[in-house]
Amino acid sequence: MTFPLWLALVGSGFVISLTPGAGAIFAMSNAIAHGWRRSIWGILGQQVALLVHILVVAAGVGALVAGSPVLFAVIRYVGAAYLIYLGVRQILAKPVEPASDDLEMLAPPQSAWTMFRRGVLVNLTNPKAIVFFLAFVPQFIRPDLPLVEQYTVLVLTVFAIDIAVMWFVFAAAARAIARLTRSVKGQRVLSRVFGGLFIGVGVLLAAVH
Repeated sequence: MTFPLWLALVGSGFVISLTPGAGAIFAMSNAIAHGWRRSIWGILGQQVALLVHILVVAAGVGALVAGSPVLFAVIRYVGAAYLIYLGVRQILAKPVEPASDDLEMLAPPQSAWTMFRRGVLVNLTNPKAIVFFLAFVPQFIRPDLPLVEQYTVLVLTVFAIDIAVMWFVFAAAARAIARLTRSVKGQRVLSRVFGGLFIGVGVLLAAVH
């Protein structure tokens, strides 16, 4: 993986990890209920699920590379278009009326293993993740270079970014972010910001390889 492409991976990884989703909500709820330090166990569980998704996608992408480099290129550009589509959909998404403003719904104490296991399940049971990674992964893979090294760099980079964002952003600022996502105005702001970022990432990845 070239250095410019790796920088694009880092930038894209931060945008994607910063976009609120099931994983971010899980990290925030753990931090609110069990404390910032202990929330790391759920975040580590999420990384195991991410690894499974990437391995599944890598197996399919590897078959495409071996069979048809042209088809691989088509998948890459379609993937970039899908990221742009996600951005447009994020901007147009209607905010959900908050059901409650109670941020102190503390759960009973959970063991590290319980939080880890639930973290795995939160990401593993999201079928959209496979589709997303099928769009995302090919943007950073060069079919003419050794695949193992490229996937190793990709996985380590994605893990480092996701852990940093989930723990030091969402979990650390759990209460403030939770309040923002529970207001209609806050949801609109987040949708527009992250939708625009997704569109920018899609355009960037279509141009840089």
